[in-house]
Amino acid sequence: MFSTRVLRQAAAHAERTPLIRFIGKRSIPEHVDHSPHPHPASPSGALPAGFGSGSNSNSHVSFSSYRDHAQQHGPLRKTIGAVDGIGAQSASRLGPIEPPKGVYFDRNELPERFRRVPLTAAEIEAIETGGAALFG
Repeated sequence: MFSTRVLRQAAAHAERTPLIRFIGKRSIPEHVDHSPHPHPASPSGALPAGFGSGSNSNSHVSFSSYRDHAQQHGPLRKTIGAVDGIGAQSASRLGPIEPPKGVYFDRNELPERFRRVPLTAAEIEAIETGGAALFG
């Protein structure tokens, strides 16, 4: 009747031995080369000119120098202030926000044939009752 409880108590008191066994001490291999090299599937088989030299704005010597100039959902630089970064200019000075021809900001700006059709009272009732009003 209480076989599950008995098995759990026996398992709790048993010494647990992991099934995975590691051989030797963990260490970082010394023969791994971390210098940049082209991807094996690269069409040219060579790194871009000036890669890693820091001579142009697209090339960075280290990851930290890349991170200082990278943008991902906004600048990642630690030293962004209102003088040269976010909030330096008011929105009105940036100019009007007009979408290009054929681009719409809202679904209601689309031509009539692409707008949503309003729900009828019967559809609203069916949604609110989970369809039960249709059968009763």
